Amino acid sequence: MNVAFINPFLSSLLNVLSTMASLDLTPGKPQIKTHDVAKGDVSGLIGMVGPETKGSMSITFDRSLIFEIMDKMLGEKPTSINDEVTDLVGEITNMVTGGAKNLLSDDGYEFDMATPAVVSGLGHSISHKSKGKKILMPFTHPKGNAYIEICFEDL
Repeated sequence: MNVAFINPFLSSLLNVLSTMASLDLTPGKPQIKTHDVAKGDVSGLIGMVGPETKGSMSITFDRSLIFEIMDKMLGEKPTSINDEVTDLVGEITNMVTGGAKNLLSDDGYEFDMATPAVVSGLGHSISHKSKGKKILMPFTHPKGNAYIEICFEDL
């Protein structure tokens, strides 16, 4: 998978959380993921299709981190993963994908975005439908971890 295609998603996540929640994440080391089990508690998954590519991206948050993001963005302090939390995860997934789409369009990549799906629960699965490798990028914060998974057919 082309690193130039992955970096806009990572940059967009950092930008969205810094701008919207005044929260800075520390990127970890990317790795290949070989299973469907999510590492966190709640995930947003979005599909993308364009003339040059087809794939999907997910963002997974630890419960404690998404609660911190919700507090900073909306002034709400949830105690469980409820509808408001899953709505926020879906919205963050949309914002990150939209930001990446803008960055990638400058390089000639165009794609349409689906509506994000949100899945939660310990040990939930994320099923990417593309035939490419799944790249997992971890991020850390004192309040918890976030993970981006990107899976696109070979570019």
